[in-house]
Amino acid sequence: AISALADEERLVLGEFRPDGVQREWCDVNVLRQLRRRSLAVLRKEVEPVEQDAFARFLPQWHSIPAERRGLEALVDAVGMLAGAPIVASTLERDVLPSRLVGYSPATLDELCTSGEVVWTGAGAIGGRDGRIRLCFADQIGLLAPGWEVGEPPDGEIHAALRALLAERGASFWGAFREAAPSANDTELLVALWDLVWAGEVTNDTLAPLRALLAGGGVTGSKRPSRRSGGRPRPGRLTRLGPPAGAGRWSLVRPLVEPAPTPTEAAHAQALQLLERHGVITREAVLAEGVQGGYASVYGVLKVLEERGRARRGYFVAGLGAAQFALPGAVERLRATRDAVDVELDADRAPAPVVLAATDPAQPYGAALAWPDTAGRPARSANALVVLRQGTPLVWFDRRSHHLVMFPGGAADDAWAGALGGLVTNGRERSVEVRKLDGGAVSDEVASVLRDAGFVDGYRGLVVRG
Repeated sequence: AISALADEERLVLGEFRPDGVQREWCDVNVLRQLRRRSLAVLRKEVEPVEQDAFARFLPQWHSIPAERRGLEALVDAVGMLAGAPIVASTLERDVLPSRLVGYSPATLDELCTSGEVVWTGAGAIGGRDGRIRLCFADQIGLLAPGWEVGEPPDGEIHAALRALLAERGASFWGAFREAAPSANDTELLVALWDLVWAGEVTNDTLAPLRALLAGGGVTGSKRPSRRSGGRPRPGRLTRLGPPAGAGRWSLVRPLVEPAPTPTEAAHAQALQLLERHGVITREAVLAEGVQGGYASVYGVLKVLEERGRARRGYFVAGLGAAQFALPGAVERLRATRDAVDVELDADRAPAPVVLAATDPAQPYGAALAWPDTAGRPARSANALVVLRQGTPLVWFDRRSHHLVMFPGGAADDAWAGALGGLVTNGRERSVEVRKLDGGAVSDEVASVLRDAGFVDGYRGLVVRG
């Protein structure tokens, strides 16, 4: 700061001592001025950004909207999402397609079958959905101690499956039948997925998870009879078991052993949170369900700050002073301060993005509070949020066909085209709006939807592929 000042503002008197060392004096008024200007520069550097700027930064940090494709882009996405509890039904429907152009499930299966990526359950949601965590195999042992886990299931079939996998290692469905001969396929499948959602059992691929989400369970409780000395008929596919039980299953416990020290686990968890969020706030950590909360990583973040690997400051207004960020993330955050005025310069304004409400790149309902609205938005499994330049326009629940309008959506009707675009790009077969803020759809909103390609249906306005 001193070198930036003009020479006339540096009233300095010098004196050379016999030993060659120069002694300098500075006028007290000039020193005060230097101090004031230096503090002004520092305050400008740490001046917090508004919350909508943080909402613009976070999707950009996660490379949303997608610009890359291929295996390398998928590896980068998994590395950023590692350890985060993601709703299973949104992973390949919303989360990964928003980060990769032309996402292919086969590419993720390739990483899983090669042993590079492991997935584990993180709690059930209803009967056919739940949360899962993706993680690299060499990283899961360090991150797993920080994950919150529920009570393990303790039924008789659960114990039999645990014992089988502990004794034999990775096993297929036929071995499960032998481990619990008195149980039918339905009971076995329920017990198996209880262990999966508890984070005890995993599979080599995501194929059984996709089958479960699609409703591919057991169609009957009868098991095929065994014929002595006979060969099974080629058409008897029931011997393979239900689709949701296909593949090779194994215990997660060997993957997390030997257990790291608490310091190693906290260090890995803090680095992963920095990688995923760029700017860590207390609210974001609490939303992820990290064991021990913000206090479990706060000490490590302070050490990282001392070592120059993280910065501490009041980066986002209204989110508390205990914020930490990667040095590069701070500059990118400040670069998002200015937004394009949609009304004055609509051509330069970026298109809206549609994110799953539970996506780590969607901050509202977690790090940021929802805007005031007559509806009741939530970070639920089937909900979507349409954002434009960090401003939430609408919240939409696909299951209940419920639309919640935010103040930003009332001024910017681009949300209607974004919802209709879900059908155009193949993410949804149809989108139907039946309710608005808990009541009937108003004529004004219905007109906006019709202009975006929606047509009147039996119960509401719908667009189909």
